[in-house]
Amino acid sequence: HVQLVESGGGSVQAGGSLRLSCAASEDTYVRNCMGWFRQAPGKGREEVATIGTEGTPWYIDSVKDRFAISRDSAKNVLYLLMNSLKPEDTAIYYCAAKRTNWCGRLLRPDEYDYWGQGTQVTVS
Repeated sequence: HVQLVESGGGSVQAGGSLRLSCAASEDTYVRNCMGWFRQAPGKGREEVATIGTEGTPWYIDSVKDRFAISRDSAKNVLYLLMNSLKPEDTAIYYCAAKRTNWCGRLLRPDEYDYWGQGTQVTVS
């Protein structure tokens, strides 16, 4: 059973930072391409970042140079460090996994096989 559990969301002022975490089962973490997508109020889901098993990251243009996705192999945890946050970053952020160890590019939300319950990020 694949389980992804996000944490680290909250409310922050514009220009601030947050770090999201996603705890995954070892099997999920080791074998899968993983990433983050988000959904803002009244809008559709939007890809944010993807990372391969080898650590190569991809980002949507609007978060490049502000967000950083990373994996901690020792803890089976996926992170999203978000700096210089803007009000337009306000959304529910979801951790996701795809059943392949090769990503090759930024994945769309509908391309993932599993995702967590989400964590709210509010920037004012």
